[in-house]
Amino acid sequence: MPRPSNTEARREQIVAGLLKAMAERGYEGASVAEIARAANLSAGLVHYHFKDKQEILLTLVGSLASRARQRFATRTSRLAADDARGRLDAFVDAFLATGPDSDVAAVSGWVTISAEAIRQPEVRVAYEAVVRADLEQLESLVAAVVGKRRARPLAAGLFAAIQGYFVLSASAPGLVPPGSAAGTVKRMAAGLLDAAGPLVRDDA
Repeated sequence: MPRPSNTEARREQIVAGLLKAMAERGYEGASVAEIARAANLSAGLVHYHFKDKQEILLTLVGSLASRARQRFATRTSRLAADDARGRLDAFVDAFLATGPDSDVAAVSGWVTISAEAIRQPEVRVAYEAVVRADLEQLESLVAAVVGKRRARPLAAGLFAAIQGYFVLSASAPGLVPPGSAAGTVKRMAAGLLDAAGPLVRDDA
């Protein structure tokens, strides 16, 4: 894999700085000076690579989405291609499981992004694009188990549970027993899918 250019590396450093600054001060409090401090760079370098704070935030949306998708890809690489239930569990684990690749700051950052999506139309567009793509992927995973006709409402419910855990863990972490989120949602998924019945071949 080629090494990132100095510009790419600097941009990634700045985006990571925003994530750190938001965890400490929220988006409003994450000034360019605070982002620069968190990234161990000068404010001038931040301004050189990004026109404003919103552009950094929009880049962070894509960065966090890529992290979750990479976790999913890593988990599914160990599964058989026809392991539909395993792939669905891997999706839930990629978003919620604790472990060496978990990222509390990323979860908190995603909750902040969802709040900014309500306030800023440009952020809403980027946020909706990521959520739509992730929900469509989850729907396809559910469809592999129960068929297309029944997949959408089940996928929407599971995705809402995932997003709800994000909010709880970021805003009221003491309410969520440590390490419980992924297991609970996987049990919810199993119950919903079993209740829906086996895959109906003519609706796949």
